[in-house]
This record gives sequence, C-alpha cells and structure tokens, in this order.
Amino acid sequence: MTMRLIVARHGNTFAPGAIVTRVGGRTDLPLVASGLEQGRRLGLYLKEQGLIPEVVFTATLVRTRQTADQALLAMGLHLPCIALEMFDEIDYGPDENKPEADVLARVGPGAIKAWDEAGIVPPGWNADPDAIIQAWLAFGQRLRNDWPNKTVLVVTSNGIARFSPCLMGDFEAFRREHNLKIATGAYALFKAEDGGPWTVEAWNVRPDRC
Repeated sequence: MTMRLIVARHGNTFAPGAIVTRVGGRTDLPLVASGLEQGRRLGLYLKEQGLIPEVVFTATLVRTRQTADQALLAMGLHLPCIALEMFDEIDYGPDENKPEADVLARVGPGAIKAWDEAGIVPPGWNADPDAIIQAWLAFGQRLRNDWPNKTVLVVTSNGIARFSPCLMGDFEAFRREHNLKIATGAYALFKAEDGGPWTVEAWNVRPDRC
C-alpha cells in the first residue's frame, strides 16, 4: 500500500508590474488572478497524474486556502481543508512585507542564495529550522497513524515547504543536490510504501509549465 504526500506552495500574491515584497506569516495577502489560475492548474494537473487527495491541509493564511479551494474545485472535489499554524509562512523580521530589492540590500545576495539552496536563515529573520523540521517529522508520523495509505495534499508557503524533504531522514544530502525553493503554484511529491521510509518522487513541479 502506498501513502502519498503532495506539498504545494500557494499561488501568486502579486500581479504583473506590482512591487514584489517579502510576504511572511504576518502579512495575509489574498491571491491575485494569476495565483487563482495557478491553483486551478495545480488541481487539473494533479487529477491528470492520478494524484487525487483524500485529505487536505493548509496554513491559516488566506493565500493557502484559496489555492487549495481552486485546486479542489478543478478536481471536482468537496473536501474540508484542515488549517494548521505549522504551515504558516515564517516571520521575516525586519524584512516582512518589504520590497525584495530592500531585502537584498539589507542581507546581501549571499544570504538569499544560502536560504534558497541550503535553508540557512538570513540574519534578523524569525525562523527556527530545527523546529520546522521537528514539526514536519511529527506531521509525517501523524499521517501514518491517522491517515495510513491515503493521498494527502498540503498547501503551505515557501519558507515551510523547503524543509519538507526532512521526512526522508537525510535532509543534508537532499539540500546538497537540490535548490530548496519551490515556485509559486508548484509542488513536491513524497511516497511511503508499505509503512516504509518516505521518498521524494518529484520536486518543484510547475503545472503552469507542463
């Protein structure tokens, strides 16, 4: 029997031409039109791939719930969404909701590169990778206990999704080989066969480019 976990990042919160800011857990923006479309395409693509969720989790933030709602609507599903604070985006501290150019100027390109490639938190951001990893591990065990052999969809944010590969047990090896950033509207797929360890089957799949 196979348990499948789909970890998706929410859709766009900025329209073309808008000033893009570093949106964290303290900034609860809705999706723009392109973000709603990304949610719809996510649902259509998952349906085409036979990845039909039976359980759905989101963050408490509206952008994650809207993405899940659009995906479920596209799949013709009527499932409740379970909102968990553990899936809320991290707190970007002094850079929360600041233009990306300002963030880059404050922390430097090296810090952003280290965050995207290795999950190293830039100075000033309020994020604890160890706590996020422990939350993912506890969630993975909860899935095994409460929803064994189900297909589960989680819609979360950039800063949280990047730590999901810790489910496989060797996060260090994964981040040496992959960029941890997942694009808006993209997803990762994990599987566990017959109660065995989690494996990653796909990473940063972008339905809007498939």
